[in-house]
Amino acid sequence: MANTQDSLPIALTMGEPAGIGGEIALKAWAKRGSAPFFAIDSLERLQGLARRFAIPCPVKAIASPADAPAVFAEALPVLPLPVPLTAPVSPGVPDERNGPAVVGAIDLAVRLATTGKIGGFVTNPINKAVLQKFGFGFPGHTEYLGHLAGDKPAVMMLAIAGLRVVPVTVHLAIRDVPRALTQDGILSCARIVAAALKADFGLKQPRIAVAALNPHAGEDGVMGDEESRIIAPAVAQLAAEGIAASGPVPADTLFHDNARARFDAALCMYHDQALIPLKTLDFAGGVNVTLGLPFVRCSPDHGTAFDIAAKGVADPSSLIAALAMAADMAARRAHA
Repeated sequence: MANTQDSLPIALTMGEPAGIGGEIALKAWAKRGSAPFFAIDSLERLQGLARRFAIPCPVKAIASPADAPAVFAEALPVLPLPVPLTAPVSPGVPDERNGPAVVGAIDLAVRLATTGKIGGFVTNPINKAVLQKFGFGFPGHTEYLGHLAGDKPAVMMLAIAGLRVVPVTVHLAIRDVPRALTQDGILSCARIVAAALKADFGLKQPRIAVAALNPHAGEDGVMGDEESRIIAPAVAQLAAEGIAASGPVPADTLFHDNARARFDAALCMYHDQALIPLKTLDFAGGVNVTLGLPFVRCSPDHGTAFDIAAKGVADPSSLIAALAMAADMAARRAHA
């Protein structure tokens, strides 16, 4: 969907300042691969990264999101952090004392989105372990954003061209997945996905494939009964509600070319079942989208990459794709 010149800008949160977020933000502006966006970040930090890595991206402070479109043509607009960085930032060396600044950028993006100042926002990667050292009590972005939205159930979808995947259980050890998997959980997840595919992606009758948990979909109970006991009844209930759901489908036959043409999103039972095929097909271009929220939020589908943060070699492709998807979703909501 094309974005008009008067579309609201997209915000980009700082993320973990010791990671690659600042570098890829500068590179995304230099490539001009998306609609106008601005960074919620430290102007001095970004200026230093641009010099360090010789990225041709001037940066300019703005007073409000409304200033961003006019500035974007000549420089990356930067809205100051609401909570300043308190510890020196060294690429690849995180410091939990900067945790309040990281979370403050997220909080500001949510406030701007809920008050209609921006079309949506993209979050640069955070490091959960670093944030939890200063008291951040959430497993990650998705759960925290659901909390800020009024404890709404939020669903994580990963997307590339030609494939969207949704893990029903997310950051769990494999041994804990069967106990965590419930019919209600599958139903709630699928309903949110179906509604979002209609509202945010323009699909009139989205098709959802539901993966099996066990090899060969349990082989009639020989390899597990979660399919007959949990997954199949959920699929039947979805169909009764008018949602075009199919399954349970053995995961080893779900992601080849012909199979992918038969669905618009795949509900997977655990994290790696969803992410392995997506990252195999397009490791650099994946986008993380949070569904079920009253605002648009996307993110690049990678982490803070501390191991390369001091090298200047980070690939901005996933961030560029996330910014473009957020702009498209925001435009579709605005025109709804």
